[in-house]
Amino acid sequence: MHTTVGIIGGGPAGLLLARLLHNSGIDCVVLESRDRAYVEARQRAGILEQSTVDVLRASGAGERLDREGLVHDGIELRWDRKAHRIDFPALTGGRRVWVYAQTEVCKDLIALQLKDGAPLLFDAQVRSVEGPDTDSPVIHYTHEGQDKTLTCDYVVGCDGFHGVARNAVPAGIQKTYERVYPYSWFGILADVPPSSDELVYAHSPRGFALLSMRSPSVSRLYLQVPNGTDPADWSDERIWDELDARFAIDGDWTLQRGPITSKGVLPMRSFVTEPMSYGRVFLAGDAAHIVPPTGAKGLNLAAADVIVLAKAFAHLKDTGSASLLDAYSDTCLKRVWRAEHFSYFMTTTLHTDPDQSPFDTQLQISQLDRIAGSPHAAAELAENYAGLHIG
Repeated sequence: MHTTVGIIGGGPAGLLLARLLHNSGIDCVVLESRDRAYVEARQRAGILEQSTVDVLRASGAGERLDREGLVHDGIELRWDRKAHRIDFPALTGGRRVWVYAQTEVCKDLIALQLKDGAPLLFDAQVRSVEGPDTDSPVIHYTHEGQDKTLTCDYVVGCDGFHGVARNAVPAGIQKTYERVYPYSWFGILADVPPSSDELVYAHSPRGFALLSMRSPSVSRLYLQVPNGTDPADWSDERIWDELDARFAIDGDWTLQRGPITSKGVLPMRSFVTEPMSYGRVFLAGDAAHIVPPTGAKGLNLAAADVIVLAKAFAHLKDTGSASLLDAYSDTCLKRVWRAEHFSYFMTTTLHTDPDQSPFDTQLQISQLDRIAGSPHAAAELAENYAGLHIG
């Protein structure tokens, strides 16, 4: 089998790229290692930037998003028992974010792909990419118990940190940058309406906490915990008591409690690999970079990668020039490092390091006070959170 673009990975990045290529009349094949049920059930990010929403709408994948997604015009920061709201539209010229889970994005894109898009193969285990620096790279994979090959003009690896696509970049060329944080997120889902209409980010001497949601009736909340924490060590009552303590403010506000339906611990890390392309192989999403979730950048950064890549493929088709493809890595890495810095800023400003001194804590408080007191500092946060324009 031959195709113009072979896409490894059927998560949001691979599926969105396939949709954008289909709309540009460029053929592709998507190879996803998991089955459809798994892809449509795995819990990941839930915040979509303005640019991501704009592209989903333009690609034909925005109908359910517009019907069921929750529009958010800001977030709330809490520290020292006080609260301050960041108004996104007022600070960004009208940009905002949406709460719409990655699982729902995948469901929408899968339905479109299976209806009128290019081939999407589930349970297709990619083993290797051969000839990345040739005019016809080959993807070796196993599907329905048989070893198969897919020859391509180009290969795009959207197969995550543990995927095989990144191995196509020679070790002597590849550079990696990484930071592992000394804490994790303990996340829960609870069948209770969110206690706030917008996300609440709380800095506390006891550690960070985040109030989020999956729907008007389902809350998603997180606690900073030590690495290696076992969720089984936390009773439901202990979880709610700790959330209560970290979100506490002077004022009339109550954290609503309800049945907890899911618990899990998420390690925190930052990771970038350079370059994001080699020969005719391109990396996108978690295959090239990972951010801690504090800045809500992961899914949006992956979407930005494939938006740039889809434009480059369309430019090649229309003009015969590969100039935008050649510039792909440099173009994306500027945005990647901006998102890495913002995610690092949000993480280190709001979390309590196990070795943190009182001096460090006062620096964090000073930064939060600065955001609350300066429109310029607030705008910097709002512009990064709501998403910079994709060039």
